[in-house]
Amino acid sequence: MGCSGSGKTTLAARVAERTGAAHVELDSLFHLDGWTPNPHMRRDVEAALATAHWVCDGNYRVVADLVQTRADTIVVLDPPRRRVMAQIVPRTLARSFLRRELWNGNRESIANLLRWDPERNIIRWAWTRHRPLRLRHLEAHGSGDWDHAEVVWLRTRRETDRWLNSLEPLDRRNRRARGGQPNAQPSPER
Repeated sequence: MGCSGSGKTTLAARVAERTGAAHVELDSLFHLDGWTPNPHMRRDVEAALATAHWVCDGNYRVVADLVQTRADTIVVLDPPRRRVMAQIVPRTLARSFLRRELWNGNRESIANLLRWDPERNIIRWAWTRHRPLRLRHLEAHGSGDWDHAEVVWLRTRRETDRWLNSLEPLDRRNRRARGGQPNAQPSPER
């Protein structure tokens, strides 16, 4: 989890690649063609999380209970606002000018960069949502809602890289958990 532009999708893809878990990108499930919100988001997320091992990125409240209660690790990317802006501005400009497809045929619009409305301008969204989202994550962490999971709070690239490098592929982790016994039952970890 983290603010738009914090690196959630990039990190989730790297974690999935490193561990062998499935990558579930909530933005791709939420935004249908034409940026239409998915009316079946909960059902689709439920289906995506049906696999034994997954990595999910996103902050959608409509599915927070599905994702967070099933997670054994909750990672919050919490870089300073200046770093988020340094990441999201060039990313958004490149996507807009190069017309890169994001999900389901959707592309970021150059015209949206000129809008002041955060609902239309992702850079404004990241600027205005940085602090409220951070406070929401701090509240969830402090409330005990995440006590069932390991919580990893990452503020810098160095912390993020160090944590990522500490992860093992699932097959190696499962072998170690079984004590190297080939016929032992796999652990129920996600």
